[in-house]
Amino acid sequence: MLEFAVKGSKRYWGLVLALAAIAGVGVLTWLYQLSFGLGITGMSRDVSWGFYIAQFTFLVGVAAGGVMVVLPYYLHDYKAFGRITILGEFLAIAAVVMCLLFILVDLGQPMRMLNVLFYPTPNSVLFWDMIVLNGYLFLNVVIGWNVLQAERHGTHYPMWVKPLIYVSIPWAVSIHTVTAYLYCGLPGRHFWLTAILAPRFLASAFAAGPALLILLCMVIRKFTKFDPGWEQIQSLAKIVTYAIILNVFFFLCEVFVAFYSNIPYHMDSITYLFAGLHGYDAYVPWMWTSIIMMVLGIILLVPPVTRRNPMTLAAACLLVFFGAWIDKGMGMIAGGFTPNPLHEISEYIPTAPEVMIALGVWAAGFLVLTVLFKIAVSIKEEVRA
Repeated sequence: MLEFAVKGSKRYWGLVLALAAIAGVGVLTWLYQLSFGLGITGMSRDVSWGFYIAQFTFLVGVAAGGVMVVLPYYLHDYKAFGRITILGEFLAIAAVVMCLLFILVDLGQPMRMLNVLFYPTPNSVLFWDMIVLNGYLFLNVVIGWNVLQAERHGTHYPMWVKPLIYVSIPWAVSIHTVTAYLYCGLPGRHFWLTAILAPRFLASAFAAGPALLILLCMVIRKFTKFDPGWEQIQSLAKIVTYAIILNVFFFLCEVFVAFYSNIPYHMDSITYLFAGLHGYDAYVPWMWTSIIMMVLGIILLVPPVTRRNPMTLAAACLLVFFGAWIDKGMGMIAGGFTPNPLHEISEYIPTAPEVMIALGVWAAGFLVLTVLFKIAVSIKEEVRA
């Protein structure tokens, strides 16, 4: 099936070359970071996680969101999702690849990744995060490839794949649950010290992941001969609607608990994000933009008339995706580290090299996604021909 990856139109190769060029610039910037050190970033003693981990956290959710097409199709026999299940699995593969790359660039020295294998520590959440991420990547590669190959040959996928499919469903939930535990297991960070963090992470994942998948399905409908199906897109849109409502509700629960209990440390992080604290307010416009985006997304998604309109649906998905990206990305990092346990403020601002490296990782991930989708769509077109 790999032969489909090297056959394509000028538009396809133009996209591949553009993504490869951006990824190349990101690699060159990362090589500069390797030689100079993490001093080129905005991170400091007080802020040890930054833009890279923010992207990692968000993309784990995008990867986990793939279960929203796998679960209905394989577990509840919702046949309509048969057209797009492979797209959700391939999106999960690309998202996990980006997650691993962001961990790589965040470590400073890539060889440190091997310490998790050389010195395994099962009592560490990071150890289990490594297990669930790599396991989820393996499951999606094996399942997606075998199912797509069977579809091409007009046969049923091998029976040994079915147990892996069932395992992948709770595994998808586990990858973002473990990521949430990385945060809420740190007692000195009051913004993260909440039992609702894992449900909040999952709600945003089940909104952002399917929202991106809807946008990708719309692009496929426009530029290829394969139609993922309007019914399938609408079903995903309903999932996005409920999930983003839950995400906003969970956040409002956090606000109520913090301010009704009147606990200073819980209030200060939210105050810093949305109103500024002691003259520091770099994230105020970003956080209000995030809230406005998610609320506007809900307004467009709830009424059937706007949800069924392709233009307003695409706008709603963009609003939900970028709203969640701000909220669960930099909002989560900045809120947790500011103020620090000594109640001092060290405001973190990503530097230009950080942003360039992050763009390079995103480009590399979308390059993987483009190739995988090219293979999947080509086989879908071949089968239907």
